[in-house]
Amino acid sequence: MSFVDVDGQALEYQLIAAPRSDRPMLVLLHEGLGSVALWRDFPARLAQATACRTLIWSRLGHGDSAALVAPRTPRYLHEEALQRLPPLLRALAIERPVLVGHSDGGSIALLHAAACPDQVRGVVVLAPHEFVEEKALLGIRLAGESYASTGSDWRRKLARYHRDPDAVFQAWRDIWLSPEFRAWDIRDCLPDIRCPVLAIQGEDDEYATMRQIECIAEANAAVELLRLADCRHSPHRDKPQAVVEAI
Repeated sequence: MSFVDVDGQALEYQLIAAPRSDRPMLVLLHEGLGSVALWRDFPARLAQATACRTLIWSRLGHGDSAALVAPRTPRYLHEEALQRLPPLLRALAIERPVLVGHSDGGSIALLHAAACPDQVRGVVVLAPHEFVEEKALLGIRLAGESYASTGSDWRRKLARYHRDPDAVFQAWRDIWLSPEFRAWDIRDCLPDIRCPVLAIQGEDDEYATMRQIECIAEANAAVELLRLADCRHSPHRDKPQAVVEAI
């Protein structure tokens, strides 16, 4: 594992080499509870199938990256997309990548592509969020109850992938369930995206309805939708071959 200094804070990352230097770089953006390690073998499979160099990294507070320095605000996904992702790409000399984002990472990818249309070659989103649905809030409440229950293995599992699993879980749960976050909505920025978009969602997603990817297609003609049966909130884990082939 390697680390890069971004604005004085160390972020862990891993760069997977590929045989084709003429292909675009894939930059993976993890979910709200994710990290480099939690992608498991998906990045390697994706790099091999596409012959693209692939970057995976952990945001502040996740994995072995530096801890969060302040509580999250309702604009935390905008901050990741507009303030933290650009200096990371500059630090690693990455130009015009294809962004591959899961859940929160998908939202970050869309926000970055909308704000920097000339700097993104393409976007792939896996179960992204564009607005707050009651289904998402219910799923997060249930996850919080499970995390807090005696005998739950949520914390033990997260501890495999994060230096501070409690802080990761609480930061994710608390901002999403805060009253201030109810109004979060990024649909107005979607028409500003100029690159091709592939939006993938499982039909059994426990945190979202299909409206989350349908609204992307309604805002932009260069969007391909992929709906996967027997698939929950992590298409790359539930249907990895279908996801790799689509990308």
